[in-house]
Amino acid sequence: MKKLEELEDELIEIAIAEDLGDGDHTSLSTIPHDEQGAARLIIKQDGILAGIDVALKVFNKIDKNLKVNILLENGTKVKKGDIAFTVSGNVISILQAERLVLNFMQRLSGVATQTHIYAEKIADLHTKVLDTRKTTPGLRLLEKQAVKIGGGVNHRIGLFDMILIKDNHVDFAGGIKNAILAAQKYCKEKGKNLDIEIETRNLDEIKEAMETGGIRRIMLDNFDLEQTRKAVELIGGKYETESSGGITLDTLRDYALTGVDFISVGALTHQIKSLDMSLKAM
Repeated sequence: MKKLEELEDELIEIAIAEDLGDGDHTSLSTIPHDEQGAARLIIKQDGILAGIDVALKVFNKIDKNLKVNILLENGTKVKKGDIAFTVSGNVISILQAERLVLNFMQRLSGVATQTHIYAEKIADLHTKVLDTRKTTPGLRLLEKQAVKIGGGVNHRIGLFDMILIKDNHVDFAGGIKNAILAAQKYCKEKGKNLDIEIETRNLDEIKEAMETGGIRRIMLDNFDLEQTRKAVELIGGKYETESSGGITLDTLRDYALTGVDFISVGALTHQIKSLDMSLKAM
C-alpha cells in the first residue's frame, strides 16, 4: 500500500495533467510571461479548514518558486471573510494552480466541516463517529484525513487492513459461525494480524457471534433504537459495538445514548457540500 504522501503526489500530477493539457492558453495569451503578482485564498462560508498541505504541494509542483504564506492551519474554525493564505510569484503559475487548489481545498474542507457537525453533536459522550468506504475514487486517503481533521475517526481504509464480515459474506459462508471461523483460519494461514468485525442483523446473530468469539467488534446493522439498547446490554462491553445504517444527524445522539461505541456515517464523505472559497488577486 502506498503512503499518503506518494498518493498525494500522484493525484496532484494527474490533476495537473487533466487541467493543463498542452498549456493554459488563456493565461499564456493574455499575461506577460514574467509578470509577478500575488493572490489570497478567501473563505466565503463558515466551516472547518482542510487541505492546506495539498494546496502547498499543488503550488510547488506547478512552480517551485511560488511563495506561500500560511495564515490558517488545517482544523481551524473559519468564518466568511477569513484569509487562509497568500501566494506570490509568477502570475501565470498562480492562475494555473488556482482551480486545482480550490478543488482540493473546497472538497476536503467540506468533508471536515460535515464531520465536525456530527462529531460535535455527541462530543460529550464516549461514542465516536466513524467514516466509511463511501469515498470519492482516488481521494479516499485525503478524505479520511479530512474526517480526522473534522473530529471523526477512521474506520478501515480499504479491504486490506481489516476483516469486516458483512451480511453477504455471512450468507455465502453459511452463517455467522462459519464466516468467523473461516476468517480466523485464513488469518492464521496467511500470517495476517487483522481485526475481525462481524455485521449482525438481529439478537440471535449477536449471540452466535459471541459464542463463536475471536472477534473485535460487532456491527449492529439497521437496528432501531430499542434493538440497539438491547444489543448493547447483551454484548455487555465484551466486544466493541458499532451502529450502522440509516442513522442521520437528527437520530445520531439518540443512538449514541444507547451506549454504542461507534456510529458509522457514510454521509461524512459522500453527502457533503464543498466549502465555498476563492483565490483572488491582491
